[in-house]
Amino acid sequence: MVVFCLGVCDKIVPGLLIGALSFGHLPVFFLPAGPMQSGIPNKEKARIRQKFAQGLVSREDLLEAESASYHSAGTCTFYGTANSNQMLMEIMGLHLPGSSFINPYTELRDGLTGNAVETMLKQLTDDKESPCLADVISEKTIINGLVGLLSTGGSTNHAIHIVAIAKAAGIQVTWKDMSDLSEVVPLLTRIYPNGSADVNHFQAAGGMGFLMRELASAGYLHTDVKTMLGDGLAPYMTEPRLDKDDSLIISNSTGPTKVKWVDCPANSHDEEVLRPVSNPFSKQGGLQLLTGNLGKAVIKVSAVAIEHQVVTAPAKVFSSQSALQDAYTRGELNQDFIAVLKEQGPKAKGMPELHKLTPVMATLQDEGFKVAIVTDGRMSGASGKVPAAIHLAPEAVEGGIIAKIREGDLVTLDAPNGILKVHVSDEELAKREAELSLPSATFGTGRELFTGFRNIVSSADLGASAFGLE
Repeated sequence: MVVFCLGVCDKIVPGLLIGALSFGHLPVFFLPAGPMQSGIPNKEKARIRQKFAQGLVSREDLLEAESASYHSAGTCTFYGTANSNQMLMEIMGLHLPGSSFINPYTELRDGLTGNAVETMLKQLTDDKESPCLADVISEKTIINGLVGLLSTGGSTNHAIHIVAIAKAAGIQVTWKDMSDLSEVVPLLTRIYPNGSADVNHFQAAGGMGFLMRELASAGYLHTDVKTMLGDGLAPYMTEPRLDKDDSLIISNSTGPTKVKWVDCPANSHDEEVLRPVSNPFSKQGGLQLLTGNLGKAVIKVSAVAIEHQVVTAPAKVFSSQSALQDAYTRGELNQDFIAVLKEQGPKAKGMPELHKLTPVMATLQDEGFKVAIVTDGRMSGASGKVPAAIHLAPEAVEGGIIAKIREGDLVTLDAPNGILKVHVSDEELAKREAELSLPSATFGTGRELFTGFRNIVSSADLGASAFGLE
């Protein structure tokens, strides 16, 4: 028996891997769909969204821009969770080499899908064995995944997902581990929202083969690991091509559409998108751990300009995205402030995506206000140029201090120094009652069906998981 996992976006791929790890004795292949071809430029997409948030363009204009951005099958082209998933599965050896970012409905995409199936069948019928998932997923594999996430400025969702994946494999990884790695792993890519390019530009610049070769040659990757192909990462430092020029062949495959793997480029084709280790965008990776009297949170620093990475300002407290949007519409946010969005954590609401915050907060930052976000919820790929301390633990409904922040309290988010705190004395905080709008928000439209999960789920820093190591 073999397992083929077909997944692309957000929680699907981590969920598939976590589920598959309960059957670690089986061979497991992940088959990616690839990203859609590029639509309108990301800067233009972001501009239209901010204009809509300001009330300067119509809903029809917004729909036209969104339709031009997300126009076909495949993952969305920005470097959010879906494409971070694909990077992660490849650098962990669960994809065929170079297969993550090949567009759907192309001959090469079809060839890679067929080759993956044939590879697995050949291992089972001819070689009589195939690497099982328990052999592939090890401590070294998990670290390789973290290095990939940090070196590419990947989705902050994986600060949760990788912890949960590791737990399902019997491995403990913490945010402190991530932060320690981030101090030494260089940032080698600029992909939207960390830059203006999309994943198709990353693929054209050299893609995963170039990235993995650079990381491995500098000692950032464990190369002595097992993958779906067998021993070692060497095959992953190549890239796939249709088999039409025998002079380039390193290894060949058989199938309806033949695919070969060739050496990846010696140099990046675009150093505005992908750089070698010798010339990184930053000497540090994309994520930073924040700690202080509010607890601990993570921030995606790869997309935030250095001049915006430290903010001390009065708090404005909200319990929903719509409440913040309404305050903006009423003209109440034209000032320096830190938006405190509570009751968004795994136990409260299952951590919904807070992507609606980005256009409003980015507009205010562009207007010259010093703004930031502090929340016990998620922003994922929406974590962009506005500093955002997210996944705060403990969350509001677990007794987190975030529930005791009052309007006007001074809050500091200091990314370079890893500090997140409210400037209120311990004595005063002890006197305050938590202000919560729940439990009304946990009932209706089916929310009550998930009460059991909310009751047992772990905090975000432990993977927001309902099972695994405690």
